[in-house]
Amino acid sequence: MSGTAAAGANDASDAAWKPKGNPWLIAVVVTIAAFMEILDTTIVNVSLPHIAGSVSASYDDATWTLTSYLVANGIVLPISGFIGRVIGRKRYFLICIAMFVVCSFLCGTATSLGQLVIYRCMQGFFGGGLQPNQQSIILDTFEPKKRGAAFGVVAIAVIFAPAIGPTLGGWLTDTYSWRWIFWINIPVGAVAFFSVLALVEDPPWVKRQKARFADTDWIGLGLIALGLGCLQVMMDRGEDEDWFGSSFIVMMAVLAAVGISGAIVWLMTTDKPIVNLRVFKDRNFAVGSLMIVGIGATLYSGAVLVPQLAQQSLGYTATLAGLILSPGAVAIVLLIPFVQRVLMPRIQTRYLIAFGFFLIGSSYLYSSLIVVPTVDFGTLVRTRIFQVAGLAFLFVPASTITYSTLPRALNGDGSSLYVMLRNVAGAIGISSATAMITNREQVHQSYLQQYMTPLYQPYVQLQQTLRAAMRGLGYGADQITQMLPGTIFRDLQAQAAVLAYRDVFIYCAIAAFCVIPFTFLFSPSKSGGKGGGGH
Repeated sequence: MSGTAAAGANDASDAAWKPKGNPWLIAVVVTIAAFMEILDTTIVNVSLPHIAGSVSASYDDATWTLTSYLVANGIVLPISGFIGRVIGRKRYFLICIAMFVVCSFLCGTATSLGQLVIYRCMQGFFGGGLQPNQQSIILDTFEPKKRGAAFGVVAIAVIFAPAIGPTLGGWLTDTYSWRWIFWINIPVGAVAFFSVLALVEDPPWVKRQKARFADTDWIGLGLIALGLGCLQVMMDRGEDEDWFGSSFIVMMAVLAAVGISGAIVWLMTTDKPIVNLRVFKDRNFAVGSLMIVGIGATLYSGAVLVPQLAQQSLGYTATLAGLILSPGAVAIVLLIPFVQRVLMPRIQTRYLIAFGFFLIGSSYLYSSLIVVPTVDFGTLVRTRIFQVAGLAFLFVPASTITYSTLPRALNGDGSSLYVMLRNVAGAIGISSATAMITNREQVHQSYLQQYMTPLYQPYVQLQQTLRAAMRGLGYGADQITQMLPGTIFRDLQAQAAVLAYRDVFIYCAIAAFCVIPFTFLFSPSKSGGKGGGGH
């Protein structure tokens, strides 16, 4: 058979292929696996003090259980498409699920910090293959016009899991043990494994993309591991190590820059790159990659800022702080179907994405106005609902149009890079927001302290009010003299912290507004349709 005839036969076979299982059931089962992995990136956070005490480690050392997971996860994400081509996408997906469950069991049995860090690193390594493969399977299972609805299922995992992670982690730790934050993956993973085994299959064009282990681009792999691994360490440990005041963080930053820049140059020039950067030649994919950076930074930094404010400045418990996020997650799950069924068929996708960023920017401006030291739980919940409402106009429309004109042969590499960019942007967003909170709090403390002088009448009046209140509680003059400076300083710290959060909310709003002009670089299509080209 000639090459032309073979190509024609392949095209006919590809066009005739339909998944044997129900496409919506396939979307659900692959999303269960991804949900499990995304949940593990946030569920551990609130349990760190318990983990540290259990394995006789300091809290600072215990944070390596987070760092090790993120480093291994970040390295695997961009190369998961290649690994799938070597061993088969379905087989790789099943291996990732099975080993993620095994590693989760091992994490729950760890008796030392060293064991836990090793097991978490392994868990991150296998977890890194779940999200990209989930997206690739959905892209190949659904025809373009139905992908918007399918990505709505994906959105539930990506948005809902980080929101409920802290709440679920706090509840499991307080009610049972920190070990159950890992063991809960076992039944979920078992359901996902056997469901995927029964329902998912590799389409013919995926089978034809078979790669050999001998073709592995070791130089590209090494540069990616160096660059992304060091970047994740820098982002995760920077705040604890005083950022660039630490020689360790400076070294990580230099190695990250060398690795990432070297990887880009190498992958663009080598004949058989481990990940194909030529996906960025597709206009919609390139613009969508920029959008997912903004979405990732917004999603993860917002999920950290509000609970952190509640815990560190307002004295909430970890579980109560996590509950602030949950209503927002429920709201977005209800909003997503409205956006994809009612708005996406009628309004150009890029307009929806622009409105989403506008809504997020407006919500952060609103947050900067209503956050005060006496803010109540209900106000924080409404603030968070307002913040995440914009994501309903972002995630599904952006994912749909990003892949709308990408050749399906590049779906694997595209999904790997797309998820990697979202996660890296999330790590950068969290670290940047945390660093800015610390910096602005110090600035506001320095500014407020200048008013702590007998020459400033409101300060004198505050002292008199506090003295009268303490006398009413039965304290003596000497006790009042000793307690007064500390009481005033705690009030000053509380005010400085709230002012710092208000500043960072304003910065987040500006960042969201700055993304809006770039949304108009997308093709003018509705529902991710054929506005910019086709498969």
